[in-house]
Amino acid sequence: MQFKNTLAFAKELDEKDSLRNYRNEFHFPKINGEDAIYFTGNSLGLQPKRAQKFVTAVMEDWANLGVEGHFYAEKPWWDYHERLAAPMAKLLGAKTEEVCVMNTLTVNLHFLLVSFYRPTKKRYKIICEEKAFPSDQYMLDSQVKFHGYDPNAAIVTVAKRAGEHFWRTEDVLAKIDEVGDELALVLIGGVNYYNGQVFDMETITKAGHKVGAFVGWDLAHAAGNIALNLHDWQVDFASWCSYKYINSGPGNASGVYVNEKHLKDDSIPRFEGWWGTKKESRFLMKPTFQSTHTADSWQISNPPILAMAPYLASLELFDEVGMPRLIEKRDLIVSYLEFVLQEIDKEVEEASFEIITPKDRGCQLSVLLHGQGKELFNYLMKNGVITDWREPNVIRLAPAPFYCSYEDMYRFGQILKAGILRQS
Repeated sequence: MQFKNTLAFAKELDEKDSLRNYRNEFHFPKINGEDAIYFTGNSLGLQPKRAQKFVTAVMEDWANLGVEGHFYAEKPWWDYHERLAAPMAKLLGAKTEEVCVMNTLTVNLHFLLVSFYRPTKKRYKIICEEKAFPSDQYMLDSQVKFHGYDPNAAIVTVAKRAGEHFWRTEDVLAKIDEVGDELALVLIGGVNYYNGQVFDMETITKAGHKVGAFVGWDLAHAAGNIALNLHDWQVDFASWCSYKYINSGPGNASGVYVNEKHLKDDSIPRFEGWWGTKKESRFLMKPTFQSTHTADSWQISNPPILAMAPYLASLELFDEVGMPRLIEKRDLIVSYLEFVLQEIDKEVEEASFEIITPKDRGCQLSVLLHGQGKELFNYLMKNGVITDWREPNVIRLAPAPFYCSYEDMYRFGQILKAGILRQS
């Protein structure tokens, strides 16, 4: 397609967009009385309008039924989490029994590492990416310390090559081979939060298994953003955020994926609680845990129903649309945004920025601003663009396909151009 950096062309793309009506399914923040150009779905997705109905239903059941809502609500609370498993499994490329919505991301990773980081005297090392998201770094550090190891010795990072802004798959594979039979675990962010790069999860998973390690993925920036096939890739475990691309609400529940090959292994260590025991005997208060032989057995406590209500509302939207259609629009709108940025760079002599996101990407473009400071970011925010600043001089732009328009991309380019000229 031959792009044009004009309002008429952007509107033409919007007219042809089969998802354009879904923009009306979301609430937009207002800036200067107008809907914001919202680029931070990679941090917190917009609120689906239908979420209110789902939350209100729970509140009414609580008011009218009290504790009996566990069994007699329209959507009974005692199995509420089960309603989220099938639509979430579709997003992950998983079987329903491999998925359980519960807790929050880092909490889930800690619980999963009880099962999948079992170091021995020889096999105790973990591979992760250089400068992983801080919560992952803290989690891994505390895990290896808990097992009595020095993080400097036990945690092996894969670095980007000098002068490059992305990781090369061959470097990850080389590091796996180098660590070899000392490797206990590979745990990497499937989509890097800083540069938006999508890792080759299938190839890396195979390489980790080849040397005898478990392989897991932090899917915070991947779930609801890219095509995933966790089951077919034989990923051992994963967890994700639901409040980014899945639009479930601030700090909302996460979830776990555990490959079916581990589900019936009763010897696997796991921290257990009463909501993970067999559903049929959960309220019989038996003294001994009985595994469900599904991912539900990794649950500890009863689920937070009020939090899961907007989560379920958003998954209903994903179920209606399907990831293939979202990915088709994602690829086109991100490409158009990239084109607009390149055109502004040509048009404005004072403009100097570099897209550091490689072509292996999802919804995000990270833009390195050469010679531009946070003043430009502040200008964007005051003039209708909600975006994200990362030190020292990177803005992250994530045009989520559910609710961002091509006209948004054009308008952003004009605001960016005006901001650069204003500072010159």
